[in-house]
Amino acid sequence: MPKKNPPFQQASDAPPLPTGTVKFILHCLAGFRGWLILMVILETGQAAGSILVPYAIKAIMDGVAHMSGGAVLDSLRGPLLLLAGLNVAEILFSRASGAVLITVGPRLRQSTTKALYAYLQYHAPRYFGSHFAGALAHRISETAMSVNHTTWSVLCDFWPILVTFTVSIALLLNVHQGLGLLVAGWVLAYVSLSYWLATRCQPYAKSYAAMRSLVNGKIVDAVTNILNAKLFARLHFERKYLDGFLETEVRAARRTFWYMERVRWFQFTAAAMLKVGTVYYALTLWGTGLIGVGDFTMSVGLALLIINDARNLTRRFLEFFEYVGNVSNGVETIVQAHEIVDVPNALPLKISQGRIEFRNVCFGYEPNQPVFDDLNVVIEPGQRVGLVGFSGSGKSTFVSLMLRNYQPQSGQILIDGMDIQKVSQDSLHEQVSLIPQDPSLFHRSLKENIGYGRLEADDEAIEAAARMAHADEFIRVMPEGYDSLVGERGVKLSGGQRQRIAIARVMLKDAPILILDEATSSLDSVTEKTIQENLDRVMGRKTVIAIAHRMSTIAHLDRILVFDQGRIVEDGGHDRLLAQQGVYYRLWSMQAGGFLPEQAEM
Repeated sequence: MPKKNPPFQQASDAPPLPTGTVKFILHCLAGFRGWLILMVILETGQAAGSILVPYAIKAIMDGVAHMSGGAVLDSLRGPLLLLAGLNVAEILFSRASGAVLITVGPRLRQSTTKALYAYLQYHAPRYFGSHFAGALAHRISETAMSVNHTTWSVLCDFWPILVTFTVSIALLLNVHQGLGLLVAGWVLAYVSLSYWLATRCQPYAKSYAAMRSLVNGKIVDAVTNILNAKLFARLHFERKYLDGFLETEVRAARRTFWYMERVRWFQFTAAAMLKVGTVYYALTLWGTGLIGVGDFTMSVGLALLIINDARNLTRRFLEFFEYVGNVSNGVETIVQAHEIVDVPNALPLKISQGRIEFRNVCFGYEPNQPVFDDLNVVIEPGQRVGLVGFSGSGKSTFVSLMLRNYQPQSGQILIDGMDIQKVSQDSLHEQVSLIPQDPSLFHRSLKENIGYGRLEADDEAIEAAARMAHADEFIRVMPEGYDSLVGERGVKLSGGQRQRIAIARVMLKDAPILILDEATSSLDSVTEKTIQENLDRVMGRKTVIAIAHRMSTIAHLDRILVFDQGRIVEDGGHDRLLAQQGVYYRLWSMQAGGFLPEQAEM
């Protein structure tokens, strides 16, 4: 039997965004329906006022042709008032439409951006590991902008042109059926060919948009790592590396623009044919007395207006499909199935003890490459447990599964008897704290970064947490103290300072389960000892899991789990494991400068 695709799942708290391009655009416009209907009415009035001007001129020409004398203005008062009224109407309708666009445009872009960002938030870590952060930010911005441009193209370009063509053909049919049919046939052929040529351009525009997004991501990545480039004397290499992507973008741009240029050859040729054909045919009809001088003037005027709008139509078709391509690219990139979602009516996790159990857990980042195969382990409430093992042995995977960054293929992970796959992710993350080895900070103030652990915390609580983490001493000497900005990802701080801010943030959060991923690795030994003592006090009766690369940091813990190739091969206290002279004893003996080697010696 053919393999069934997994159902498309979206997080319940995420906006229910459609995956189709047209449906996505309509979804974004749903909240602005009244404003858009008003714009259609106003654009109809503006287009009708514009295209009826030649009709008013026809009336004036006919009046002049039949005048035998007398007051010119009195005789032509009606046509002149019509001409003035049409121009006033065109101004009022167009500017009223412009006012609506100014009112709706920024709100529509804001609404689309908010929806895309909210949807993006619920993607799993695996998704963000596969995409540049800069490219995703650019994709959100460009998609939101393109939804606006697509909407205005339809309302302010295509709809008025449709009104113009319809009214023009009706007026020409009223003058002479043959003249009306000539222009109607030209319009039908021109619009059909323009649309077909524009659809052929869509893959070029979509490819160009994707390449621009990729290049933007590469530039952001290069700028983010500019210090690495300097330290390795790779400035020239980075320019050359970026040049390759820029050159690819240039080729994509040229393919798109050369195709557009061929389309413009078609439009100019077709416009010339209509211009010459209409004038010639109208002259023939006038010469035989079938139409009057006013009809001739109106016919030529309408033909010129149609040509002008038709030229814009082709260009707008090309732009329209570029915008649609941008939206399509954004939808394909962002509106993907969420890998990890809460089950319907997920319960909040309530931790009263902090007992953790892995029950028959099987997991692999790729299903055919398992990391854990039927893993079983229990961490009792209040235990402080260290995880040790060579790189790739499964320590970080163990923690990632507990944080529900990934989901096991089978088995259960229980906290106080509750399966974490059946509780809400927010409630899980609210009650589990992580101090990573390489913490990332927001480009905000130190106070905001520490206060992120508990948003309602006052200044006194924030400063107390900073003192516990030995961060207060360096914060006080900074020019703006706790209001000092830390730079993107905390680049204005040293590694040790960033780590102390991360520790303070977690101390302020005060969650019942604490995970330490070599949390003091960037600190000097004196500061580490003091902070470790403070951490021990903060731990209290918390359940603690500590990943260790420096063996001395976990020797004092209640229990140590020794990982090897996805299995827990030893389990016990430091002294007991040393006495066994097994894997842990070997790890302890092999550590260099207090750290484990990457892999076992052969």
